Amino acid sequence: MKQRALLVSVRSETTSRRRKSGAGQDEDDSLSELQDLANTAGAEVAGQMIQTRPALDPAFFIGRGKALQLHDRIKTEKVDLLIFDDELTPTQQRNLEHLTESRVIDRTQLILAIFAQRARTREGKLQVELAQLDYLRPRLTGHGVELSRLGGGIGTRGPGETRLEMDRRRILHRITRIRREMERVRAQRELHRQHRRNTSITTISLVGYTNAGKSTLFNALTASRVKVSDQLFSTLDPTLRKIELPSKRLALLSDTVGFIRKLPHTLVMAFRATLEEVVEADLILHVIDRAAPQFEEHELAVLSVLQDLQVKHTPILKVYNKTDLLKSPGVRQDRTLGVLVSALTGEGLDELVRQVDSMLLRDPLVDCHLVFPHSEARVLRLIHQRGRLLEEEVTPDLIRVHAQIPQSVARQLNPFVQ
Repeated sequence: MKQRALLVSVRSETTSRRRKSGAGQDEDDSLSELQDLANTAGAEVAGQMIQTRPALDPAFFIGRGKALQLHDRIKTEKVDLLIFDDELTPTQQRNLEHLTESRVIDRTQLILAIFAQRARTREGKLQVELAQLDYLRPRLTGHGVELSRLGGGIGTRGPGETRLEMDRRRILHRITRIRREMERVRAQRELHRQHRRNTSITTISLVGYTNAGKSTLFNALTASRVKVSDQLFSTLDPTLRKIELPSKRLALLSDTVGFIRKLPHTLVMAFRATLEEVVEADLILHVIDRAAPQFEEHELAVLSVLQDLQVKHTPILKVYNKTDLLKSPGVRQDRTLGVLVSALTGEGLDELVRQVDSMLLRDPLVDCHLVFPHSEARVLRLIHQRGRLLEEEVTPDLIRVHAQIPQSVARQLNPFVQ
């Protein structure tokens, strides 16, 4: 049975400054996105409440009077859960739960809950658990009485406080273990990346706001069957596939979790091992849902996360997706701005691949003259697969060719270079 949720937002100078510094998002857009997040998590949204006040209440976030109104609405509308659109302090969350007699979560907890539902691999589950524990740890403070029916007296350390310290120790111990495991994952990923560097395999990473159509584009470019869903965060664990470019160079394309406004910093840090595929990429394709009314705000939100990841020098190609949904199809193609595509219909994909090929200079084509015996016919097959055969001379003993091949392939065929 679905939980019925009430969404709560505050309009104040504090939240307005926070949103303007992030992506220019107003309260209506933020609440609409919060509703999508709640639906993705499996909740039924019963309604919403917006309060306007000069500053956030340090004790209740929304103020005691509004909190009491929430208490009444919870009873009359049979609400199970209150979801706040901004991160609450541990004190605010605890006070709200006491006053409203209802479970209270904030935007960060909601996103973490969705990630926990979507994690499939061992790595993904560890990353989500680490973010959840980092979030939970400061919120244990002050819960000593709730953790035990007996409280500690003045000058004593009662059973409740003892339980609290035990929970803290367990959480710290678990966080330490997860971080060790994540370091092992990180080391393994670094080995794979080092192998790719040694063989000069170019890497391309798809990034974008969640539900921008990254997975659809990934499938269209790689002929894969990665799960596609009209929901937020449908892709959580990273996926890598090989693609062949028009120059016949091979590249690795990676697809990973979508970004979102106010993506919790703890989550960015917990998923750093996965997001390093973005950091280490030779080229980033920034996929933007061009049909979304707030596509410019979404674009800024993604750039903000890339800044958090310290992505500074990697070339970025903007890919404006979902052009098939545009009411005005005559949007001008401007190569200085990006590429217009529809991953669903295939429109613009050829132009996208051509631009990607021209931007990737790590594995340039080189002219080679090679000589090899008939027993090494695999060389000729590799040239046909990965390069351009310009001239070929066959003698009873040897095969001589002049070809244009990627530098990485030329290194593999170095024994036969004349």
